[in-house]
Amino acid sequence: MTNTPKQKSETENTEQTENTEQNEPDQRRPRPTEVLREARAQLEELTGMAAESVSSFERTGDGWSLEVEVLELERVPDTMSLLSTYRVDLDPDGMLTGYKRIRRYERGRSDSNRR
Repeated sequence: MTNTPKQKSETENTEQTENTEQNEPDQRRPRPTEVLREARAQLEELTGMAAESVSSFERTGDGWSLEVEVLELERVPDTMSLLSTYRVDLDPDGMLTGYKRIRRYERGRSDSNRR
């Protein structure tokens, strides 16, 4: 059975599309919500502490930078628990490249030095 010119053209186009899809890496950038979820999970895994919230989030030239509030020491009453703010740096794909604790505070106290 021989292919007609139209059938041959459709077959070639399908093969080219399949080859292109196989050779090109996924160029989709992660969404901000995906980056936030992944950053929290990675920080929790590395530190062993619960990430409570993300208080700052921005795209940088090198990827992403976040400030994450982490429960460091749970106390009773809860207002005496110790929390920390960590700066978390991620690459453009959302993989953690570094983190640093930038402040530590009691949950029930406001920080007068903070803007």
